[in-house]
Amino acid sequence: MKTFWLDRDRDRYTARVEAHPNGFAYALGDIAPVAFACAAWTFATPPVLDPGYVRWHRRVLAATCRRNPFDGGLMARVELVSPLPAELTTTRAWWRDRGWRGWPELFGQFVQPGDRDLARYPHLRTTLLIEAPLPLDGLPAAPEPGTAGGALAVAAARAVAVLVRDLSDLVGPVLQQLDSDRATM
Repeated sequence: MKTFWLDRDRDRYTARVEAHPNGFAYALGDIAPVAFACAAWTFATPPVLDPGYVRWHRRVLAATCRRNPFDGGLMARVELVSPLPAELTTTRAWWRDRGWRGWPELFGQFVQPGDRDLARYPHLRTTLLIEAPLPLDGLPAAPEPGTAGGALAVAAARAVAVLVRDLSDLVGPVLQQLDSDRATM
């Protein structure tokens, strides 16, 4: 199952990084690769790069990385579309013919309901929030200040590839279970 993957059009990402090296300024020269990896991820995902260089499973609503203020480690925050909890599916007594709606889908992708839908029907959309540490293994060192655009883009692309691998390992089993349950939403 594909969880996170890289788009084939790496050139768009490279061009974005090379055109905006100031977006990495705070992370350059850092002894730890965390800030640089987070900046690289931000540049690879919507809304900074839309469509993103990083693509993800249809249940993933958002995926971000940040430095943990407690120990300086790398943290992931991933929000997933989830089926209703079992307590709400055993009976529909709470439903009371109000026309409750769940997650709308557009071409197989879960989307937020539009204002028109929200004006007509009540919506109950459940999500799961994953917050977890990620390993630093394989992340490139943060480049030194003044690093040329091409070298900066190569290091950023490497950091993003490592994050894609680690996030897929972390989130993949959860998505596989959600998809295998095929619960009604």
